[in-house]
Amino acid sequence: MSRSMSAAGAAVVLAGLITAAAPASAAPAATAASATACVPDVVRLPALPSGPWTSGVVNGLGADGLAVGESRGLPAYWTADRAVHAVPLPAGFQNGRVTAVNAKGLMVGTLERSSDRARAAFTYRAGDAAVRLLTGAATGTGVSDVNDAGRIVGMDAGVPKEWANGTLVRELPVPDDAHPSTRIVAVDGINKRGDVLGTAHTEYVDLENDQVVSKTFPVVWPAGGGYPPYSLPVWNETDWTTGTQASGIDDKGRVVGYEAENYHGLRRRTPAVWKKPYDAPPASPGLVTGYENLTFEDVSPTTNVTVGTAVTFVEGYARYVQAAYWPGTGTPLVLPNPAGVGADVNTEARTVSNDDRVGGSFRDLLTLTDSATIWTCASKQAYAPKK
Repeated sequence: MSRSMSAAGAAVVLAGLITAAAPASAAPAATAASATACVPDVVRLPALPSGPWTSGVVNGLGADGLAVGESRGLPAYWTADRAVHAVPLPAGFQNGRVTAVNAKGLMVGTLERSSDRARAAFTYRAGDAAVRLLTGAATGTGVSDVNDAGRIVGMDAGVPKEWANGTLVRELPVPDDAHPSTRIVAVDGINKRGDVLGTAHTEYVDLENDQVVSKTFPVVWPAGGGYPPYSLPVWNETDWTTGTQASGIDDKGRVVGYEAENYHGLRRRTPAVWKKPYDAPPASPGLVTGYENLTFEDVSPTTNVTVGTAVTFVEGYARYVQAAYWPGTGTPLVLPNPAGVGADVNTEARTVSNDDRVGGSFRDLLTLTDSATIWTCASKQAYAPKK
């Protein structure tokens, strides 16, 4: 199971994350691979021949070399031979993305109509003639993740839901201890056991203290629905310029995400990690050397590896952007750029698998085109930038 953060959740705390330029970084020398070891590489995957945009990103990694994501604004997947394949669009939809895939090859994603921006969630398997729609077309709709048992989570017209084998099994409630104004703004992931991760937002006037309370925070719904959801503590409880985005949950219930502050030209991203029983504010591993901000976008199911993006903002714009890798202890690291590229590039990490692959994107800032990208043997390539 591997996934990518939903667009609805990202919009809550990522306003203003606009890329502009990035420094070159020298990749470490490749390690000689044995017959049983993987080969360290940075692979820019091919794009579909045409599409509405120039985008390209890997959002999920499956078994047998399968990768899923978006190419030229269209839902796509790549097989082990690195060939790109389009997911067929049903009538009425013009763009979309695959957001996740499980170990059995079940893909999930979101389609969109250009006319009214209405979205629909879908499932698909390689080679099928058509997608299977989970929802009708509506705003506030999108699927984020699927686990190996076929449990799928996402939003349907603004309502957080879980499906099993394509059938709706439950709507995900607001935590009992949350303020009545609280609403779920994103569903962000599901682990092997079936614990579901989401993001909630609450905003109200505290008359007693004469202030507006605005808080965005992670929520975990335990598997099966037999226990109430957890509201995860955050560092900031009241500031409307600051919110905390959930992004990944591993099989032990470890949650990763980040706190984001957006105020005029100010941008700040601080990585955050929660552990069960979710009774304390998150811990932070710190930042990548030489970068002022770091997001955590995904965590591997069992190997404790987290990936994201290291960023330095200049006048509110993300000027230096590089894929980040944290092995679970020590200082976060970065992943190298593809070989032979110049200084005007950005890389972002979106997903990580147990087999040491990282998926994301590479952006050429001169042509403003994105390439779906995979780092193989990522642990052997990750390094600390020089100060």
